[in-house]
Amino acid sequence: MQCINDIVYFASYNSEQTILAKFCLPRLSFRKMFPELNSILNTSPENFPQGEFILVSDRKADASFLIHHFLSFYLRAGSKVCFLGLVQSFSHYNAVSQRLGVNLTQARDKGQLVFLEGLKGALGVLLEEEPNPGAHTLDFLRAPHTDLRSVFEFVRGSLTGGEGGEWGPPVLIIDELSVLLSLGVRAGAALDFAHYCRAFVCSKMQGNMVMLVRSNEEEDEGDEESSEWLLKALTHQCSLALRVQGLTTGFCRDIHGEMEVFRRGQSSCVKGPQTQRKLFQYKVHDKGASFFARGTSSAVL
Repeated sequence: MQCINDIVYFASYNSEQTILAKFCLPRLSFRKMFPELNSILNTSPENFPQGEFILVSDRKADASFLIHHFLSFYLRAGSKVCFLGLVQSFSHYNAVSQRLGVNLTQARDKGQLVFLEGLKGALGVLLEEEPNPGAHTLDFLRAPHTDLRSVFEFVRGSLTGGEGGEWGPPVLIIDELSVLLSLGVRAGAALDFAHYCRAFVCSKMQGNMVMLVRSNEEEDEGDEESSEWLLKALTHQCSLALRVQGLTTGFCRDIHGEMEVFRRGQSSCVKGPQTQRKLFQYKVHDKGASFFARGTSSAVL
């Protein structure tokens, strides 16, 4: 019963968010979208690194704009994309993507995009409604303490089935993994799922994986069933972490938050993994989002 209540809560919450997105999100031009972010990450749809695990997290802020960016980015790049939409409906993502110059319906119809509408599928499983395409994949909700093997099989089948030769490197995007914890899935099972996906997508298929995990500062990091524990464990696995957080000083009209870029790589001069950390502030506006060094906003200077 608790799982059903959680699902109903997310359904009502995200319905409201869809309405807000429809009327309040800025109309963005894809070609002008996040050029500074692409510069920071040294990437473009024509040339991006393969085999990356990109971990997106947020605290007292909403990093969803990065998920929408990566979804449009990889579709624009011609990659085969498997998207696990666990907190929003397909219509929501499609409405936002159309404003970024990408039509998800067309991408899905031609086989470039495989979309799991987890919110709708979970309601069908828990309320025992008529079977739908995502019902079997979400069977774990009937016994949340089991593993996520069915979801992994969905991912593997989506990225290897069909005529995949016409598309670029496969990409898996998950929005968002931590929501599974509120539905009774063990943090350890979620971590195992992420590990298997990383091994398959990033290592075996030489594709990329993007995952959103929301941080809850009220949780104890030592609690092995908390999103904080899951986030910390995933941070050790990722090659690139984008950490979005609100300003400690509170709301600011000209600065919406901060983003820490944490990249792990190999150095030819020093043995072992090397890390790079950079901190930027950002502002979402009508033409995308601006990123700038801390303290260099026009509102401050």
